[in-house]
Amino acid sequence: MLPGLESAELPADAVEVGRIMDAWGVKGWFKVLPHSASPEALFSSRRWYLQPSERGAKTFAGTALLRIRETRDHSDTVVASAHDIEDRNAAESLKGARIFVPRSSFPTASPDEYYWVDLIGLEVVNREGVALGTVKDLMATGPQTVLVLEQESGGKTVERMIPFVSAFVDGVDLQARRIGVDWQPDY
Repeated sequence: MLPGLESAELPADAVEVGRIMDAWGVKGWFKVLPHSASPEALFSSRRWYLQPSERGAKTFAGTALLRIRETRDHSDTVVASAHDIEDRNAAESLKGARIFVPRSSFPTASPDEYYWVDLIGLEVVNREGVALGTVKDLMATGPQTVLVLEQESGGKTVERMIPFVSAFVDGVDLQARRIGVDWQPDY
């Protein structure tokens, strides 16, 4: 394990929220590319769990706990410093690491706001009670987010896309794991 990192177990509710890009400055800070345009999870958690990049040089193996001291917005990225990462060389050794934080440490979403990770896997049903599929992914298209659904039909996988806007989405019930929509199967 690298100096400044301790071996850890990845929490059961861990969500990948970003990747360490490179060292930033000479005092152990590093630059992070968040997976979200609103990286609140990076700012709210003081314990990041790192796993090595799937490709490229691996400077550590398994899961490591990184105790975060400070995070800041910097252009379209985030910069951070951690306890026990004191210089540029130590920060460079983190390059490429995938960052996970427990879902339980995310800030509480406002009413009618949802984290994408909470929508993945929800069943989507229209007003007539017809199942349209399960949310496989979400896609940002600029002005709106689009639900990407997947459904098995006649031995084939059918993909469907529905704009995640109030004109088409009647409601989200996270407890029932269901999204109600005004959308027809033949759209």
